[in-house]
Amino acid sequence: MKADLHLHTTASDGRFSPDEIVRRAALDKVEVIAITDHDTINGIESALTTARSFPSLTVIPGVEINTDVPHGEVHVLGFFIDYKQTWLQQRLEMLRQSRLVRARRMLDKLSELGMHLEWQHIEKLSAGGSVGRPHIALALMERGYVSTFRQAFDLYIGREGPAYVEREKIKPTEAVEIIVKAGGLPALAHPASIENLEGFLDQLQAVGLVALEAYYNNYSSEVTQKLVALAHKRDLIPCGGSDFHGLDIQSETPIGGVPIPRKHIEQLLARSDKISLRVKP
Repeated sequence: MKADLHLHTTASDGRFSPDEIVRRAALDKVEVIAITDHDTINGIESALTTARSFPSLTVIPGVEINTDVPHGEVHVLGFFIDYKQTWLQQRLEMLRQSRLVRARRMLDKLSELGMHLEWQHIEKLSAGGSVGRPHIALALMERGYVSTFRQAFDLYIGREGPAYVEREKIKPTEAVEIIVKAGGLPALAHPASIENLEGFLDQLQAVGLVALEAYYNNYSSEVTQKLVALAHKRDLIPCGGSDFHGLDIQSETPIGGVPIPRKHIEQLLARSDKISLRVKP
């Protein structure tokens, strides 16, 4: 099945609007997608509305919540969330405000390093969505301070970079609990680099984790096979996606570009009790 359960739009740090993401997916004959913007659900309604014009496409309302662990970040995906719940919108808004403060402080640090970026331009790049580090990376590229998107993170705004700034701390278990409370299915995103993964999964499964992102952008077949085996061992649904942002077209995996076996997509769809939120023919 051609599917993609990890997509970003202008609602967070993607280049294309929710409408454009849906149209691109439909044009490329993708059958199932999930809109999973960082710490926001603001793009879901628009995506669902546009998808009604494409009966062969199923759109899953989702989110990606960024969390912190002692030596890095862990991201948790949520599928089939009830995105209309007020408490959920308010909780995510708090996380987005934290991103805003963080981004401003990053610009201050970059300025101290001799790289001056205007806040108004960062806001313009975010197109009204949630400001994130990818927008700062784009601005650094535009000004010629770095030559590639990846270089911006590696040299300056990545976790070990001199302009990195921490944001509001939220634990992975809390993210899983938020998704479960919103009626969704939580999945651990791009888990291959997580230390002591099995011990970590113990904690997350205890509060409701149901899926593991085994099929992911640039994962080798060996890594994917190990993660699929781990998912089966722990009774988790293997899922996956491109993590498409549209910010670096030359190097990014396109929408639907990560092959995912149909049986796993169908497992996820069957597991959801939020079938009413799916866009159907």
